[in-house]
Amino acid sequence: MTPKDIPALPYRPCVGIMLANDEGRVFVGQRIDNPGPAWQMPQGGIDPGEDPREAALRELWEETGVVAEMVEIEAETAGWIPYDLPPDLAGKLWKGRYRGQEQKWFLMRFRGTDSDVNIATAHPEFSRWQWMAASDLVDNIVPFKRDVYRAVLAELGGRL
Repeated sequence: MTPKDIPALPYRPCVGIMLANDEGRVFVGQRIDNPGPAWQMPQGGIDPGEDPREAALRELWEETGVVAEMVEIEAETAGWIPYDLPPDLAGKLWKGRYRGQEQKWFLMRFRGTDSDVNIATAHPEFSRWQWMAASDLVDNIVPFKRDVYRAVLAELGGRL
């Protein structure tokens, strides 16, 4: 795949979850597949026939062990927020079928305790996790996702 081929690819439909605790801090996990600092909020693809809200609750459970009964969905982005993968990743991730992702984000309030979080899931994505101040999110995310995080914070951050 050449850099000229990438813009013709579609975006992968995806959801993102801004899981906030009662102090307004946000769950982030350190990606298990990245040796450097690569924190991110839970996110993942939408399965065929799946509603974005259902996908968000499924992804939350798959990545954090947090079940739907432990959260309240407080808000979602009005539209979809796209991002492009860096050219060196576009041909590798998702078998080269997508140029990036188009995400619907949900703000969820966590009603459990830290002991309810379990990142040692069937298919772990995170090596560790923490509650991070919203003001620190953008600086700790991989550079190609920073505009997405800025947009999510601009739309949902006031509710934290």
